[in-house]
Amino acid sequence: MSSTIQQPEVALLVTAGATAEVMKFMEAEGVTADRGGLRVSIQPGGCSGFKYGLLIEDQPAEDDLILEQTGFRVFVDPFSAQYLSGVIIDYVTSMQGSGFTFKNPNATGGCGCGSSFSA
Repeated sequence: MSSTIQQPEVALLVTAGATAEVMKFMEAEGVTADRGGLRVSIQPGGCSGFKYGLLIEDQPAEDDLILEQTGFRVFVDPFSAQYLSGVIIDYVTSMQGSGFTFKNPNATGGCGCGSSFSA
């Protein structure tokens, strides 16, 4: 009898604005879309309990979920997957500065910084 590990389903949306920025970072770091991608992670910390992490990586880890996006791949580790389904990653520019933002329907609380949440 063979056992199959059931991977969680993660529906993650990266907006067109965020995609353009990810592609710029990948190009600047010399990471190709066929091997590398964007790691999206959840880490303990921040003022509400969890914080988001974004990192360009050369290749996925062995246990990563790989989510195909337009022009690149997103790598998600099993711990982070449970918090990322339904999250929308955007890139905004305002008078206060520019950067990635996260809209998370799973968050039960947040803080003023916008990069930390509780679940």
